[in-house]
Amino acid sequence: MKLYYHPISTTSRPIMLFAAENGLDLEMQVVDLFKGEHVRPPYSKLNPNRLVPTLEDGDFVLTENSAILKYLADKIDSPAYPKDLRRRARVNERMDWTSTQLCSDLVYALVYPQIFDAHKRRSDEAQAATLERGRERAQAWLEVLDENVLGEGNSYLCGNEITIADYHASSYVGLAEVIGSDLSAYPNVKRWLGRMKALKTWPEVNKVIDGFAESLK
Repeated sequence: MKLYYHPISTTSRPIMLFAAENGLDLEMQVVDLFKGEHVRPPYSKLNPNRLVPTLEDGDFVLTENSAILKYLADKIDSPAYPKDLRRRARVNERMDWTSTQLCSDLVYALVYPQIFDAHKRRSDEAQAATLERGRERAQAWLEVLDENVLGEGNSYLCGNEITIADYHASSYVGLAEVIGSDLSAYPNVKRWLGRMKALKTWPEVNKVIDGFAESLK
């Protein structure tokens, strides 16, 4: 199996982390986003979305990081993606919520417009309005994550066992630290992210984004 990715990519790192933690034998192929390799052939033919990551397993090509995580977890029969119908549905729910709610506001409306030129708005007024709305909505989703998803009793997003929902969400939530938040307003989130950071391969997987964050200070 071959994974096309970039280490600074928020969508790539959940798969990198899951693969590293589980010792998956993946051929890792960097797609240089900064040189535009993702928008040109041959990669744009492999993934017409022109985004990373992409998984290639023989003649089977899969895009979207949540789908790739599920595929890999099933491939190795990982307990991180439970077979029980309701437990699996809960994992799917958390991953969908991360992608459609938290990610859209925290990542694309708040973090990326501040750290990547391609995401900045064309005027100062538009930029300020985008950030204001993104901040308000991201705070609301982090409150849901803190108080309802995690609460006082859950170590992880689906209870007290790690699942692929945790690998998935940790990459997005961790971006709050890139723009200077210590997440202290969300103590349960902060503790959960600390558990994810304690995984043995977290530092290696996240060293590029950590270095980039350091350069922004």
